[in-house]
Amino acid sequence: MQFIKTRFNYLFNSTKGLILVAIAMVAVVTAVFGMLSGPMAEMGVREVVIKALGMDIVQAEREGRIIILYHSIAMAIVAIEVYMINGLLKIKPFFKTAVNAIITVGYLTTMIFGMGFAYFGHNWAFHGLYIFGLSLIFFAGVLLCIALWPWNKEYHVTDKDYAHTKSGLDLERTAFFATAVTTVISALFGAVPGSFFGNGFEVFLAENIIRLPEKTTMEYSVIGHLHIMLALICIMITLIIGRWLNFKGGWHKAAMPLMILGTIVLNLGVWGVVTPLEPIAHMIIYVGATPSMLAALFLLIWSWGKLIREGTANIARPTFGQKLRALLRDPLRFGPTWQMLFMNFTTSGIGIFMAVRLDEIFRVWPAREERIELTGHWHVLSAIVATIILFYYGDMIGLKGRVRQWYGWLIIVLSDIAFASVTAFEMKRLFITEAEQQPLVNGLMYAIDFGLGMLLVLLAVVMVWRLIDLFKNKGRWTEEQTHELAQEVNQ
Repeated sequence: MQFIKTRFNYLFNSTKGLILVAIAMVAVVTAVFGMLSGPMAEMGVREVVIKALGMDIVQAEREGRIIILYHSIAMAIVAIEVYMINGLLKIKPFFKTAVNAIITVGYLTTMIFGMGFAYFGHNWAFHGLYIFGLSLIFFAGVLLCIALWPWNKEYHVTDKDYAHTKSGLDLERTAFFATAVTTVISALFGAVPGSFFGNGFEVFLAENIIRLPEKTTMEYSVIGHLHIMLALICIMITLIIGRWLNFKGGWHKAAMPLMILGTIVLNLGVWGVVTPLEPIAHMIIYVGATPSMLAALFLLIWSWGKLIREGTANIARPTFGQKLRALLRDPLRFGPTWQMLFMNFTTSGIGIFMAVRLDEIFRVWPAREERIELTGHWHVLSAIVATIILFYYGDMIGLKGRVRQWYGWLIIVLSDIAFASVTAFEMKRLFITEAEQQPLVNGLMYAIDFGLGMLLVLLAVVMVWRLIDLFKNKGRWTEEQTHELAQEVNQ
């Protein structure tokens, strides 16, 4: 009994344990339900998995299943970010305990019963529990907003290295607060149309209605919800990485006001899609996205500069090669900002190019090609966030030496092979005709499957290692738990 109690306490009462459970849940869902994808269907794997697990699959219900799958994974990712915030920022013990407990029950309920409803027969009690789980996550979000309230003098800062106002208002905490509040509001932005299911509103995938000349308010709301929630997850992980790396100095002072401004304006633009501001909503979105992206760029510049300075501290006049080696010596600290830069070539830059040349290029393509571009864009952006989380988690659990190097570089190389291949597949019509595309498409599919497949294998190895460690009486998990308790006492 004590064996179970101590491990349960680690998994559900420590930041590292909670993150481990959430990553494991996402990994299992991704691995199992990824077997139902198009490439797996072509190889005959899909039917084997469906029969082996006893899934109830009806093709006409595909959109509903996918939406529940996306929400189940997204809620676990949001929970991981919340755990990281509670572990990094100064938060009162009551709020930390309450938020972690509520959001844990929420995402597990959402994932377990949502997937059960969608893929294993439509037990409507499961659907009710799925909605209940989402409601718990929303409530946890409200509590987090209260806990982050930056105007509490207890959280004011005076250190000149960090962005703050004359009165001591911590602008970094304000950025976290602004992101949390707008996330809660934007969750309602999607919940409203969701409440109309069965009352004249039917489920749909955003990429399937892009070329409809007229869209309803509810359809615009769902599309806006999709975009803003993904954007806010990206903004929050950027703030988390900055806090983890101890972002400070002049770049920090410039970045935080931009992040606050960008977050607020970006949300106003997306919310404006369902108001009379709809004709100019996209312009507002562009205005909001620019400051946020600049803030992320400032983090990258500061982070790379710090890595180079630390790695060449004992060299009077370091050469370019020495600076490069210093920059690349720690893949777990280099990786997050590299992925942010790489993202501009695979998602952000492509998205802006598509928006600017939409009518001249993309609307001339067959609808299927534009649909591929959109789905690839969203999936790559989500996966980049997942890799950044894995970098931070690797550092949290104290990976060192060759294990740290292999873990970090394999994530970077494997994921970037897959993401670059997806981008080339999305944009292939720019440089090759449909009649000549098949050899290219085949090669890109192999690269995507290899990159993502091996990334899942790497994640599986880490999860199996952590599972084996849990069965040890003096495993790494005991050290992590002791270290975290010591940190809480010091706070």
